[in-house]
Amino acid sequence: MFLLTTQTVDSSNTNVVDQATEQLSAWQKYWQTINWDRVFSVLIQKGLTILAVIVLFYLIRKIGNFLIDQSFERQKKKIADNATRIETIHALSMNIFSYTLFFFFLYSILDTLGIPVGSLLAGAGIAGIAIGLGAQGFTNDIITGFFIIMEQQIDVGDYIRLTDLSIEGTVTSVGIRMLQMKSADGTVHFIPNRNITTISNLSRAHMQVKVDVRIQPDEGYDKISHLIEEANHKLAEEFNEEIFDGPTLFGMVDLGNSNYAIRTILYVTNGKQYKLQEEFLTAYVKILNQNGFTIPNNPIAIGK
Repeated sequence: MFLLTTQTVDSSNTNVVDQATEQLSAWQKYWQTINWDRVFSVLIQKGLTILAVIVLFYLIRKIGNFLIDQSFERQKKKIADNATRIETIHALSMNIFSYTLFFFFLYSILDTLGIPVGSLLAGAGIAGIAIGLGAQGFTNDIITGFFIIMEQQIDVGDYIRLTDLSIEGTVTSVGIRMLQMKSADGTVHFIPNRNITTISNLSRAHMQVKVDVRIQPDEGYDKISHLIEEANHKLAEEFNEEIFDGPTLFGMVDLGNSNYAIRTILYVTNGKQYKLQEEFLTAYVKILNQNGFTIPNNPIAIGK
């Protein structure tokens, strides 16, 4: 029994050794059939070609970036007040140039290595269609953002109102994909460009301010209007840098339900309208109270 077991183990070990020897012999034969001179020649040739391609595209990238930078620097000097828009277009141009250059660089490297680029492009075309169908929103963002920037619809620092989204605030960033704006309460909004349909830019012209102070007409309209004119004269001198036109006394207006007010209209620098409206109304109330006139405080029920 012991002899039988020993013979079985020896036979099994012999078979394993024979198989390993045959595999090693096959690798040795394959190794010997390789034309190493040819391999090294191809490696050197491909390596030098790839090195030349890298150097060539590096020089093209440097020269292209230099020319783009110089072009936009000249534009900045010519159009100083549109620096933000020029910077955005500058960044977009650099990205387009970089992506295009990278595509041709990758194509050249793959072609040098002998990889069938045509087959890859065909497969990439099919994949690109699928990706494009799922990235329609992203494409719309880019197209819309491009026209917003090129047509100079808004600039950083403008106070705008997005009517369809019921959002208004100061623009903090205009991007090719997204718009950032900050509301008066400090909320920062990030709006994809595809959602922007109607832009009301409140910073492209002087803003109108209406100041209404309620009065009792039977206390003497002429005297009240004279006091309002006196206050307007003082405030116009105090805020002459912010006021573009006015203040002009419009006259008496009916607020509804037998409530009357004297209205003043003025045009001011954008962003100053709320401050000046408060200053004018405060001055009106103060001067009327000092002269014994009544400021009605009964609720206004419009439509009753």
